[in-house]
Amino acid sequence: MLVPYGPPPRASAIGWRLPPFYCPIPDAVHPRRDALEKQAVAWLDATGIFRDATDRAWSIATHSTDFSCRMIPHGRDEPLLLFIEWNHWAFALDDIWHDTGAADVNTAHIVDLNARISRCLEAPGSAMLGDSPFDAALEDLAARTRAVATPVQLRRVAEGMRDWLFGASWQVSNIERGVMPTLSDYVALRPSINGTRFSLAWSEIANGFEVPATELASAPVQALTEAAGFVVSCDNDLFSYAKEDDHETTDQNIVNVLAHHNGTSHEQALTEALATRDRAMTLFLNLRDRIARDAGPDLRRYLEALGHYIAGCIRWMNEAPRYASPRNRYDLPVPGATYGITWRDTPSDPATGPLPIPSAAWWWDQLDALAHTPRNHRTSDLHHEPSPRRAPAEEPSAGGAGTAVERSAAEV
Repeated sequence: MLVPYGPPPRASAIGWRLPPFYCPIPDAVHPRRDALEKQAVAWLDATGIFRDATDRAWSIATHSTDFSCRMIPHGRDEPLLLFIEWNHWAFALDDIWHDTGAADVNTAHIVDLNARISRCLEAPGSAMLGDSPFDAALEDLAARTRAVATPVQLRRVAEGMRDWLFGASWQVSNIERGVMPTLSDYVALRPSINGTRFSLAWSEIANGFEVPATELASAPVQALTEAAGFVVSCDNDLFSYAKEDDHETTDQNIVNVLAHHNGTSHEQALTEALATRDRAMTLFLNLRDRIARDAGPDLRRYLEALGHYIAGCIRWMNEAPRYASPRNRYDLPVPGATYGITWRDTPSDPATGPLPIPSAAWWWDQLDALAHTPRNHRTSDLHHEPSPRRAPAEEPSAGGAGTAVERSAAEV
């Protein structure tokens, strides 16, 4: 339950109480999170990118350090700090340009800006940006990234950035045209909007490994990456729903997409969104375990990173004031605000077959293909089922068939 500051704010169409989350993946956090947070804030203050103290407070409220340290809980300090600073900068870009919610968005301007940003990372000294503190901060991040990454890692960061900025451009084009994307279109592009590949490239850099290109680019691994990005995106859509429900335009998220195209209430769309998310989660777990049986050491580390990405994002967003005390409801971030999420041991939709979504069907094709290859290695140890709990209390699930065993976030 959200911890309010003063009178409770109005709830969004899906309420403050989110459905229980299905995520049987252990979570972890970097032991030097607090020290890295201090260094990141010092960098932010040195950049001068804030307009005032309020902007500074909301930048810190993104909890970019917590996100990064949960996604990369065993990373080296220097590249992990750099990733934290990238995330602070990216949130600022999102809030100022990409996701303002304004009806007068200009896609051509956003595309031009995104192209210049991409080139800044790829080509040092390209001089395609201005001289504002925001631009200077990007040049600093780009130069330091080139210094810590191998050529292959740098290429993956650059490609991940292009993928993220491409997705953002598609999103704003929908706003300008007044288009609510179809579910299939949304599933296909949402991991890009979320910056999935950009973030995962940092897992390689900070953890000091490099997945062979033939493994990373294989269809099963790419399908798994998309599935992970979609699960994280669905979770982000739920946590950020209240933050964006005052936009001039209807926000593009999994709930609104389903409500718009199916003509249902937000409550019904939430139930369907949760079932869709959980089906993708089940696919992720099964496909990841199958890939792990024949994976080399670096690919196995990448598979582990995908799990940290999903599990860490849930716990990060649960307590980030950016989401738990959103700016459209509070003048300043609320310390200690939380959604008080609960957990379930089973997916809200127990089906394991493909979702009826054309753009996602190929994820299940990869699982079918791998099921017909010889099993030469031991069963994966990447998937950990929750341990049994004494006298669990059962309640009706918020998302479809069966019952859920809910447990507080503090128990996990």
